[in-house]
Amino acid sequence: MIKYAAQRLLLALVTLLIITLICFVLIRMLPRAPLPPGDPHTAIIEAKREAMGYNKPYLVQFGIFVKNVVTEWDWGISDNTYKYGKDVAQLFAEKLPATMVVNLYSILLSIPIGIALGIWAALKKNKMTDHLISTLTMVVISVPSFIYAFLIQYFLSYKLDWFPFLMEGGDLFSWKVFWSMIPAVLSLSFGVIAGFTRGTRAELTEVLTSEFMLLARTKGLTKFQATVRHALKNCAVVIVPSIFGEFIGIMSGSLIIENIFAIPGVGSLYLDSINHRNYPIFTMMTVFYTAIGLVASVIVDISYGFIDPRIRMGSKK
Repeated sequence: MIKYAAQRLLLALVTLLIITLICFVLIRMLPRAPLPPGDPHTAIIEAKREAMGYNKPYLVQFGIFVKNVVTEWDWGISDNTYKYGKDVAQLFAEKLPATMVVNLYSILLSIPIGIALGIWAALKKNKMTDHLISTLTMVVISVPSFIYAFLIQYFLSYKLDWFPFLMEGGDLFSWKVFWSMIPAVLSLSFGVIAGFTRGTRAELTEVLTSEFMLLARTKGLTKFQATVRHALKNCAVVIVPSIFGEFIGIMSGSLIIENIFAIPGVGSLYLDSINHRNYPIFTMMTVFYTAIGLVASVIVDISYGFIDPRIRMGSKK
């Protein structure tokens, strides 16, 4: 397991490095926005660009960039009108808590509801309840999350006036901010709930038809008892890794939702960096979202071996 985990981490690191190199070169090939004349930050930014080798070959620039990140955690400074002259890593640290909180609320809401609906659909296989849940699941998965955002804003914020249209500022863990986050949390949760429902239903339906489940029923267990004691334990091999991955991976899906509800997170920072051609911020955000996807895949792969010791990760037999 340790050898396999080390191999997967090394492969993820190499993949991240290659993707970062490609994005870095493509970004540096784009024309840079002109710096405002007479601004006191202009000289600082010009000096920073010179230190990062902006006039040198791209591979040399990339080497300087990686060295600064690894040795000093220096991602550069904002070199455009948005957050002009501010340290990129500091900007990221300021925006990350809001993203983590809204996504944490979303996943904590989605996991129990999605798994419960999946279990219900599996126990009611081929009945009206199963058909209804399965149909709704496919519909929900097919609709982008920003569509739910607009519907929630229209019905819950405008028609019913239950929630504010946009997130309100203040302490992230205060009741006022939590209440204003609910529309964004719901918008992110629909797709995740549908995904857990479909996965749980598919896996549990297969397990319920296994021979060991028939043996459990012949020993006198009710269908509910057999499901809770035996079926769900076998389903955990598929469900639990998806939970681990979703905790990390869901943050990559909140980019548009954060912008719609004015959540001051890394998603809004990413979009602002694109709109303002702020390449240092864009580079860090690209690395961040790429790393999220890679970390999620590594955690999912490694977790299989911990959940079910019979699975030998990386074994050739």
